[in-house]
Amino acid sequence: MTSVPLTKFGAELLKEELHQLKTKERRIVIDAIAEARSHGDLSENAEYDAAKERQAFVEGRIAELEGKLSTAQIIDPTTLDADGRVVFAATVDLEDLETGDNVSYQIVGVDEADIKLNKVSVTSPIARALIGKSAGDVVEVQAPAGPREYEILKVRYV
Repeated sequence: MTSVPLTKFGAELLKEELHQLKTKERRIVIDAIAEARSHGDLSENAEYDAAKERQAFVEGRIAELEGKLSTAQIIDPTTLDADGRVVFAATVDLEDLETGDNVSYQIVGVDEADIKLNKVSVTSPIARALIGKSAGDVVEVQAPAGPREYEILKVRYV
């Protein structure tokens, strides 16, 4: 099995979700199944079918999270020493050379990516273009609207 890269923060989020599923969601689903069974004939019981579908989803997600956490390679960005290069978990300050706008992105694992929080997946086009580069480098990113050029202003490990 290959390891799943996660930031320390991302691993904590997955652990919290797993705890929630195991301690609360499982109990809710079990109660819903019991309630639906009490209504009698299961062959035409939509509540029972819905509860069983929810149970399958919850158990599948629990298995998925346990698998990811068991193979996780947890990286704390504050302990990185990459000589100013962009690596997984680094935060990168960029300038869009076309518009002059500045933006910061942290490169994170697939499960913790959230563009609203400026966290981009390590598999995204921008992250792939940035990995291995340093401050002062110019990178070209193939965006949906066409190629964009960014200058790396600063690489931080926070």
